Amino acid sequence: MSNVDMTIRIGNLTLNNPVLVSSGTFGYGREFADFIDLNKLGGIITKAITPKPRAGNPPPRIIETPAGVLNAIGLENCGLDAFIKDKLPYLKDLSAAIVVNVAGACESDYVEVVSSLSKEDGVDAFEINISCPNVKQGGIEFGTDAGRAGELVEKLRAATKLPLIIKLSPNVADVCEIAAGAEAAGADAFSLVNTYRGMAIDIAKERPVLGNKIGGLSGPAIKPLSLYQVWKLYQSTKLPIIGMGGIMNHIDAIEFIYAGASAVSVGTANFIDPSASVKIIDGLYSWLAERSPRGFEYFIGRAHRA
Repeated sequence: MSNVDMTIRIGNLTLNNPVLVSSGTFGYGREFADFIDLNKLGGIITKAITPKPRAGNPPPRIIETPAGVLNAIGLENCGLDAFIKDKLPYLKDLSAAIVVNVAGACESDYVEVVSSLSKEDGVDAFEINISCPNVKQGGIEFGTDAGRAGELVEKLRAATKLPLIIKLSPNVADVCEIAAGAEAAGADAFSLVNTYRGMAIDIAKERPVLGNKIGGLSGPAIKPLSLYQVWKLYQSTKLPIIGMGGIMNHIDAIEFIYAGASAVSVGTANFIDPSASVKIIDGLYSWLAERSPRGFEYFIGRAHRA
């Protein structure tokens, strides 16, 4: 498969292949080093980083559903200083692109993390989380208002030259409207979708199962919904899209590519099989080798040409 070229550009970032792992499902990366060769990945999207450490929501914080997972982790993370000191030294030696997911309660939180990490070696891009459905303040406020999304991206654009990938929420009337605000302000790419808002009830205890009451649904249950959002956004933007939401194998990934994704991000599948991302990469290589000499980019958005 050495003749197969799966490199792809996201803004001014070049990925070795179009498969990343999703924020919140892969820790800080090192946690999976015993299971797979991290250098085989196109990119690692870290847990969300905020200026100060966050404890997250009260337990229970994650439960399995018939076709997915509900989580209400609440952006639990080690904080900016600990990430720079304890996590980044390991990550910067990997050949996989390192994309830091950034979250906050206000604009200054995002700017602090982005400006600080832009000065560090080993960070290749930022995924700006304006779409977490299970925190009470910040984040989603920017993701549901095109004007506020644009204002945030404008400030971040002034703070860094690294690619800004805006992570969009499906829990809005029109994802394209939010994307347009971010694109006009200087975004380089989009990732979608974040989880869909949902919940579960314990009828024996007569109360919600999750400590936060509501959470975000991911996994195979949301794949048709996620695929539609990527399809729709592809028709309204010229920026690259990283598609996610229920991708369990390389066939799922190809569907997202046909819908318009330039790359894909694997999330819930990591919990089921820690090597899922590498298996998807291998599957894509084999699939593309059978279609040689066509390059990978030929297939992006192919279903729109039917």
